[in-house]
Amino acid sequence: MWGYIFKRLVQGIITVWFIATATFFAMHSVPGDPLLNDRAVTPQMRANLEAKYGLDKPVLTQYFVYLGNLSRGDFGISFTQENRQVNDIIRQHFPVSAILGVLAVVFAAAGGVLFGALTALYRNRLPDYIIMFLVILGISVPSFVLAALSQLALVNLNSLFATNILPVAGWGTIRHMLVPALVLGLGTMAYLTRLMRSSMLEIINSDYVRTARAKGVPPARIFARHQLRNAILPVVTVLGPAIAAITTGGFVVELVFAIPGLGRYFVEAVQQLDYTVIMGTTVFYGAFLVFMVIVVDVIYGFIDPKVRLE
Repeated sequence: MWGYIFKRLVQGIITVWFIATATFFAMHSVPGDPLLNDRAVTPQMRANLEAKYGLDKPVLTQYFVYLGNLSRGDFGISFTQENRQVNDIIRQHFPVSAILGVLAVVFAAAGGVLFGALTALYRNRLPDYIIMFLVILGISVPSFVLAALSQLALVNLNSLFATNILPVAGWGTIRHMLVPALVLGLGTMAYLTRLMRSSMLEIINSDYVRTARAKGVPPARIFARHQLRNAILPVVTVLGPAIAAITTGGFVVELVFAIPGLGRYFVEAVQQLDYTVIMGTTVFYGAFLVFMVIVVDVIYGFIDPKVRLE
């Protein structure tokens, strides 16, 4: 097992290095100067930044300076936010995105497993048709459309009942989190529902389930111990990347609901060509995604010993 974990860690480090390298050269291929005078950068500040990051040196030299800083966990100083470290931006605002993402994952995983199991148990019947129709909508409709529609629905509900049932935007309490988390998790919930349904249909018709029925095992026990337990394995496999994707992919939802997460700063950095913030957040998000994939692979290795042997 330790050999399997070590192998996955090495693969993860190589992947993060590739992400960092691709991000660096992609940013340096974008036209424009991140230290233009209209960004309130004085000549002395420009000289200090050029010296720190090697911006006055060849690109290859800048790359090795970048890797050296990265190896020490130093993402640098923002080019557009005065005296603000990229590490501080991530440290202060990623927890907001993480809380929203975790809540969205809870909604997505619980709903995906529940609705996927129901569609398989009631295959080709009314519950199956209704849930699969909603799944198609959840996959097809973009998150920013769902966010706008949910805000409109909240405004109408608050007006109808003449009270603030749920806040339309903002951050601070659990009431602020519920609707954004649900909107953020709907796409993943729809995907997990389809995955759970197909996995469940395979398990329902398997030999050991028929054997359990023939032995007179109660249907509830068959469902919990044989069908659900084995059908959920594919869901566990994709849950790690799903967690990272939801946590790092809520840019639009954070903007629509005025949530002070890390996504807002990433969007602003792209608009302002803030190299250090763009590269720092991209590498951080990439490393977080790789870490979650490794964690799920290790968990899956404990659940299914065949993974370790392979």
